[in-house]
Amino acid sequence: MPIPASKRNYRHEAALEKKRPGAHEARMERQRARRALDKKGVDRTGKDVAHKKALANGGSNADGYVLQSPKKNRSFPRKSNHKPK
Repeated sequence: MPIPASKRNYRHEAALEKKRPGAHEARMERQRARRALDKKGVDRTGKDVAHKKALANGGSNADGYVLQSPKKNRSFPRKSNHKPK
């Protein structure tokens, strides 16, 4: 469930994004994927735009995107070192 806008610390989020190399470009790539789906007329209400193959599992932005429920997109099995399986 998204955090209400009134409780988000946008300055903190912007500062974190500046520290991560490539974070801005990645965010823009996700935004382009959302807009492409909107242009096609796809109803994204209540869904997350996810990579077909997770980036953590060697996927890339070129692999494409799918719509998934937030629960499925944000939760997945992890190893004992907290990295995705």
